[in-house]
Amino acid sequence: MEIVVALVFSAAVLFGADRLLLWLESRGHINWRRTERRPLADAPTVELDRMLTEHTRR
Repeated sequence: MEIVVALVFSAAVLFGADRLLLWLESRGHINWRRTERRPLADAPTVELDRMLTEHTRR
């Protein structure tokens, strides 16, 4: 019986944490599940390319 209570409690905590994170996402504080993430592989090279092209123009 204790294991059932522990599993129910764990599920309730996970559900509550998910709802909290979704609420924070709707306020714009974090990206959790509903917002599309930007591709991380493109971000560093774009910044590097922009820095190098600005440097060569000077």
